[in-house]
Parts: sequence; structure tokens; C-alpha cells
Amino acid sequence: MGRPRIAVTCGEPAGIGPEISIRAAWALRDSVECVLIGDSALLSMTAHAIDPEIRLVALSWQAVRNDGLPSFGVDRVAVIDCPLNALVVPGKLDAVNGLPVLRTLDMAIDGGMNKLFDAIVTAPLQKSTINDAGVPFSGHTEYLAEKTGTPRVVMMLADGAGPHPLRVALATTHLPLKDVAAAITIDSLLQTISIIHRDLQAKFGLAQPRILVTGLNPHAGEGGYLGREEIDIIEPALARAKAQGIAVEGPYPADTLFQPKYLDRADCVLAMYHDQGLPVLKHASFGRGVNITLGLPLIRTSVDHGTALDIAAAGIGRADVGSMLQAIKVAASMAAAQKAQ
Repeated sequence: MGRPRIAVTCGEPAGIGPEISIRAAWALRDSVECVLIGDSALLSMTAHAIDPEIRLVALSWQAVRNDGLPSFGVDRVAVIDCPLNALVVPGKLDAVNGLPVLRTLDMAIDGGMNKLFDAIVTAPLQKSTINDAGVPFSGHTEYLAEKTGTPRVVMMLADGAGPHPLRVALATTHLPLKDVAAAITIDSLLQTISIIHRDLQAKFGLAQPRILVTGLNPHAGEGGYLGREEIDIIEPALARAKAQGIAVEGPYPADTLFQPKYLDRADCVLAMYHDQGLPVLKHASFGRGVNITLGLPLIRTSVDHGTALDIAAAGIGRADVGSMLQAIKVAASMAAAQKAQ
């Protein structure tokens, strides 16, 4: 496989997305052909402020859709132009730019579904800006699922560095804690486990992935004394998954699962809710963590942080590019594993 071609949406233009997208694409250009999607004028100005030696070349989306993407070698980075509606002030949100930002994601999805790109990587965007522009938007993950017609996706975060990365997937995502228990069913857990198993095989090249599952309650329910979800829901779901040939174990108490004697034999931990698994992952890997959406018909990764408006307002050169570098590297690795299947 030559250089994988990866679309990088540059995210909220008033945040650090444009800077980290350019810096990562330029740094990795020898091994990955990144195609930036954003306002070409803004990106050109940002690139010059980062390093006058960075060379970008602008393309129109219509030309790309009609004629395909030319390859420019390693001395330039392609930009698919998606013009903004207003000038950008770093650190200051503007709802009139919400729709163009959303359009960059539409272009990436279209290109991914039509095999123009081997994967897509998304810089952080500001949900409020898109909602203020009149489009109900709850996040990248939900939008990708809707646009690709995917009934169920799974959020997984990973430590992007090291030979044996820590991966944590979630049974539920952005729910109030009071709603979590009701959202976990035998069928939903089985579907989530199946998606994790399938994508770890197809997109990570793991022949027999090993999945460890947390309980929901303290001490995994303490035999029913601290809750029956483990007995009534989680254990039956795991039994059905094992019957399908999936290497899954649990439920384990979440407070003791995240230690080497368990993690050294795991390819992924499935946590029951957002703040059960992600604080551990982010403590271990913040700045190099990668957000991965499983279950999609395309490969999508993202950074593990937000738009960082305050850092963008402080000027070029202050943003940490580590997570974006890892997101692109992981997407490239996944694309290679998928092509090898």
C-alpha cells in the first residue's frame, strides 16, 4: 500500500482545528497523503503563519467529484476549498460560519463513501455554532451515523501510542447518569460487543480480539446486593456473545479492571458509561488520545479534545498537535489493515 489518502476536516475555524490540521498534515506528508477540507484562504494564511515553507494547493469540490483527486507528491498538501461566510476572528464563534463547517463534514463523508478517501479524520468543531446556524446537531458521531445510514455506532477512545494501546469503548455515550441503566439492554450490549469484535478484526487486523467488560454498579453489583444489572442484563449478553465465538469476559468491577494484569490481555475494554471509562483513558493518554467511531462503513478518527478557543485566541504556535498526529496515524493504520483483509 502506498501513502493512504486521508481527508482531514479542519473543524471550527475560530479554534485550533485549522492549525493542528495543517501542522499534522505537513509533518506526516512522507507517509500519509492528507487532504484538508476547509476554507482555502484561511488555511493558506494559517499555513504561512506556521511556516512559510508549507505549500498548499486549493481544489474545488466539484472538480474533485467529477475528475477525482490528483496526487501532488510530498512537496504540497491538497486543500478542498469550502469557503466560509464571514472572516474569522480566532477565539470568537460566529454562527454564520456554522453551515460551511458542517459542509466540510458532508464532503468528507461523501468522499469516504465513494472511495475518494481511505479514511476521514475530524478536527474538533463547535456544536453550538452549528445549532445556532439552525441545524440540530449533537455531534460528529451521531451525524456520521445518520448520513451513512448506520443504525448503531460505538464510540471508542484509544491511546494512539505504543505497541499495545489501551482502548476503551462505551456501551452508552452522552446520556445523563440517571438514564444510563435504562439504556443498557441485553440486545443493545450484544450489538455493541459484536460491532467492537467485527471492527477490531476488519479495521485493526486482530484475528481474535479480546474484550473485557465492566459492570455497571460498584463492585459489579456485589452479587446483586448493589444492583442486579450485572446478573439480569450484562451476564446474559456476554453469554450470547460467547456463543457467537466472541472472546469476551466480565463483568469486572470498574475500579479494579484498569490495571496491567487485566489490560495486558485485553484488546479493548467496554465500559458501561462515559465517565466510567474515559477518565482512566484520558488520564493515561491525554494529548495523544484518539477518538474512533466503530460500526461505520468508513474509517473515522478524531482528536481527544475540543476547539480550544482560548488557545486559538492566544495566537499560532500554542496548540498541541499530538492528538491530531495520532488520529491520522491510527486512521492510516486502520486503512492498511482493512486493505489487507
